[in-house]
Amino acid sequence: MELSQETVKRIRGLILFAALVMACLWKYDVVIRVLGFVLHVIFPFILGGAIAFILNVPMNFVQRHLFKEERVEKSKVMKKLARPVSMLIVLFGVIGVVALVMFGLIPQLGNTFANLGNSIQAFLPKVQEWARTMFHDNKEVMKWVNSLEFDWNKIMDAGINFFKNGAGSVLDSTITAAKNIVSGLTTFFIAFAFSIYILMQKEKLNIQAKKVLFAFVRKGRAEAALEVFSLTYNTFSSFLTGQCVEAIILGSMFVVTMTILRLPYALLVGIVIAFTALIPIFGAFIGCAVGTFLIFMVDPVKALVFVILFLILQQIEGNMIYPHVVGNSVGLPSIWVLAAVSVGGSLMGVVGMLIFIPIVSVIYALFREVVYLKLKQRKINPEDIT
Repeated sequence: MELSQETVKRIRGLILFAALVMACLWKYDVVIRVLGFVLHVIFPFILGGAIAFILNVPMNFVQRHLFKEERVEKSKVMKKLARPVSMLIVLFGVIGVVALVMFGLIPQLGNTFANLGNSIQAFLPKVQEWARTMFHDNKEVMKWVNSLEFDWNKIMDAGINFFKNGAGSVLDSTITAAKNIVSGLTTFFIAFAFSIYILMQKEKLNIQAKKVLFAFVRKGRAEAALEVFSLTYNTFSSFLTGQCVEAIILGSMFVVTMTILRLPYALLVGIVIAFTALIPIFGAFIGCAVGTFLIFMVDPVKALVFVILFLILQQIEGNMIYPHVVGNSVGLPSIWVLAAVSVGGSLMGVVGMLIFIPIVSVIYALFREVVYLKLKQRKINPEDIT
């Protein structure tokens, strides 16, 4: 049987692919080291792409609303200034938010840790008195309760002794940490410069990427790939925008209500909950645990009030705010959102929780399109299936 030239090419490609897979499995340790080295080299550019993607969402919003298309088309100066001015506004906005958080959060944290020792020391007698009332018949419990002691001076002395005894290891750790900080800052500045270049030249880069894609991939597949990229971008940007707005609203609600109810650490707890609320489903509960602990050290009754307030605001946020702000922006049913958060958290921690929802949403949307296409080919109406 005579084989066609196309068949020979396919067989040759399969043989080469099988040989490559066998070589990778045989020398998997070398492959892992090479991949680690390559990832280390390209990581600043991956980070730069991620920064550019995040900044592109607010930058597009500013450019779309501040520089109207009809006005930009009439003026060449506005057309040239629209992109850089929008980017500067976003950068100053990000710096302002970071500065506001730092100036609002760091002094609060300093006061919290400064007063934490006194709060615990004042709280322990209350715990002991409550335990004597509840467990006065249990000698073992009473012995343990009476032995409870909090001496801030002893804790400070223990910390000083630890640093004295482990001075060598601490010095080595400090040098290593300094090297890591310098390396991290260098990586960040390279990534940031790369992200600025991407944002300033995104149309040009988009055209170049399309040319490369159409040059090496068949037209039908290239167009399908562009549709997938467009869906991915829209899903990620919608999720990012909705999640950030929802977190700001929730944090503001806590600051206002806690201030009205005269609960301590209103600003600190509000900022913590706003940041932790960026983690879908579980994030706000982490902020609740932190806030409950801090308030509990001051007044257990107010801590109980805070927990009740948290449950009420969570219901309002979950049933009224989240559906309207984030809504179905990712187009993913609740059960798959939970699955995406669980799998993402297991594989990549907090970052996985954030990125797996839009990733699973894209996969879900593509799979749904394939299912509907197959049903259409079989001449089955999806609405008739119940």
